[in-house]
Amino acid sequence: MSVLGMTRTTMQNLFSRPSTRRYPTKVKEPHRTPKSRGRIQIDIEACIFCSACAKRCPTDAIIVSKPDKVWEIDRLRCCTCNACVEVCPKKCLDMDVRYTLPTVTKDKDIFKQAPRPPKPAEPASPAKPVNPPA
Repeated sequence: MSVLGMTRTTMQNLFSRPSTRRYPTKVKEPHRTPKSRGRIQIDIEACIFCSACAKRCPTDAIIVSKPDKVWEIDRLRCCTCNACVEVCPKKCLDMDVRYTLPTVTKDKDIFKQAPRPPKPAEPASPAKPVNPPA
């Protein structure tokens, strides 16, 4: 009995489509659901470096330096709890649906805000001529 069952399964697999995807050539697009969690993304240009995300992080994976305008995250310590995304006042943090790629080093992702160009100086108003005392 078992030989016939195995033969039937073998024949079905020989003449049917593959049941798996050809991974390197065909990558599945992740679908986003409201509760999906992958990895933290930041819009560094919108960040005000208030450190609310670093204070709320339960694993201390986020470090914010306001004077240097540097935001860094240790992806190996991040538990993807979404707490930092919820507390951000400028909503510059977002949870991406893709997961962090495997790594062999303990590097941190460091984001540095580009220096903003200085505001142009306003043109000086023309000086009023001073009347010499008579």
